[in-house]
Amino acid sequence: MKKFLRYLFIASFFLPGAAKAQFETFKDSVVQLYGVVMTADSLIGIPSASIVVKGQNRGTISNDKGVFSIVVLKGDQVEFTSIGYKPVTVSISKDIKGNQHSIIQLMVTDTIYLPATIIRPRLTREQFERDFVNTKVPDDDIVLAQRNNNAATRRILASSLPADGREASNQYLRQYSGKLSYAGQIAPQNIFNPFAWSEFIKAWKRGDFKKKS
Repeated sequence: MKKFLRYLFIASFFLPGAAKAQFETFKDSVVQLYGVVMTADSLIGIPSASIVVKGQNRGTISNDKGVFSIVVLKGDQVEFTSIGYKPVTVSISKDIKGNQHSIIQLMVTDTIYLPATIIRPRLTREQFERDFVNTKVPDDDIVLAQRNNNAATRRILASSLPADGREASNQYLRQYSGKLSYAGQIAPQNIFNPFAWSEFIKAWKRGDFKKKS
């Protein structure tokens, strides 16, 4: 206990000095960056330009004259962006004297290439009638539903699509119920069931057992 108190007593002398030195170091690294964002060709202030410290969620925008001010740290990278201009990244030097730094950032107009637009003359009445008649109109939802509801499509979908949760649970409950119905006795064989033979013959005639390509 005495040894711990001795360490605590010694640390009480050194910790304030270390914290003060760390605070002074941090204070020296803070820089108030201010200036104006201007066009490179006409030296006109760019309003609403974005000034963002890269890698951090901090930033600001220039006013209607292009003037801005932001707090950064020495060694930070500041990115200037504005619609219609090429982005510029400025590195804040670690050797800046003092805690203030001014900058005049010039931005160059960015050339934007839009996709080509072909302007054609208005169609004549004969051309419009020809194109209107030959235009293929896609099927609407009603036509698609009618097409998918025919007997052949339903058989194909029923044989190819997996059962959903409701169908699987109902099938399991039916099997379990049938098993309980014949508990303690031999279940009947469908080979002697005339109804099962009738369903088999109907399925054979429909072609349910044919190999599907």
